[in-house]
Amino acid sequence: MVAKMAREATTETARETITHSPEETIAFGRSLVELLAPPKLVLLRGELGAGKTTLVKGIAAGFSAAEEEDVTSPTFTLVHEYRGPRANLFHIDLYRIEKQRELETLALDDLRTGDSVLLIEWGEKFPQLLDERDAEISLERVDEDTRKIKITMRDDGAK
Repeated sequence: MVAKMAREATTETARETITHSPEETIAFGRSLVELLAPPKLVLLRGELGAGKTTLVKGIAAGFSAAEEEDVTSPTFTLVHEYRGPRANLFHIDLYRIEKQRELETLALDDLRTGDSVLLIEWGEKFPQLLDERDAEISLERVDEDTRKIKITMRDDGAK
């Protein structure tokens, strides 16, 4: 991986934090608005129950795209759209998507516009999404309420 990164001249910056409650995770999501200014493709990593949707609640609220209580997991609908004055957010869940062909039916490229932020859960299953990502947010469940959150941003020259 180091050789690949050097070959592509990829630079990344990482930031970590610990939250101790769902409310802190939501507040942290709100604080990411400037960092995630559109257009962005963001992969959200974490096991089931890690807090990915909880974080998206804060991000959507921070962009004034949705109230926290209106943000739900898109596990069965696959894509939830939240429109705001500064960005259109698309919360996408690929947990049940297994094949490239299934992914293509979602037409994610059509969602990528100058004012969109795609927040994609389970996107690491598809190599092209790993290549195209602008950021990756990993959530690790430490205990019932505590989450370790790591954000890795790629610079503009990385793609």
